[in-house]
Amino acid sequence: MSAIFDIRRRLAAEALGTALLVAAVVGSGIMASSLTTDTGLALLANTIATAGALVVLISILGPISGAHFNPAVSLVMALRGDLTRRDLVAYVGAQFAGGVAGTWAAHLMFDHRLFEVSQKARFGGGQWFSEAVAAFGLVLVMLAGMHVARGSIAWLVGVYITAAYWFTASTSFANPAVTVARSLTDTFAGIRPTDAPALIAAQLVGALAALAFCSWFLREQSK
Repeated sequence: MSAIFDIRRRLAAEALGTALLVAAVVGSGIMASSLTTDTGLALLANTIATAGALVVLISILGPISGAHFNPAVSLVMALRGDLTRRDLVAYVGAQFAGGVAGTWAAHLMFDHRLFEVSQKARFGGGQWFSEAVAAFGLVLVMLAGMHVARGSIAWLVGVYITAAYWFTASTSFANPAVTVARSLTDTFAGIRPTDAPALIAAQLVGALAALAFCSWFLREQSK
């Protein structure tokens, strides 16, 4: 019973964390675009809200589930042997479900239609490469942080995502569950559903490349 209770708590943490993260991304985008027509200022507001949510959510939910909130991160952890295959499937399901719930929560808060499909194009080589870079950096930060600054991972991830919002052409989705969730909102943070698969593929490539790199780069530190 304790094992069942433990996985239920972990899945609840992953679903809740992903939902609140997406609600922060989508909700702050709606709020920002309603308050200003300056796209740069709106993106800055969106960045601050997202980074703040990440720091808080990783800090409070990390001890329960690891605070992945991201199928690419969970895949990396499974390949490292830190997560079983069964738990990987469950984590990914919880993350996707939580992401969709987060989008719907943002819509309800701002009186939007519950069901929407984004019309915002995010397509092309620059976008795809940006997502590979963003995911590579995210996994690098997490794995390196686990070795040298485990207690600071929440802040490391939050600060990295803050930067990645601005140095990547895609504004750093870096998360398949968040990408799918953002395809269901026709707002500032949205992405066309037809553009999502290529971004997700790039995210997975970047995450796996980071795992391969860190397996060599951090080998001495891990001994």
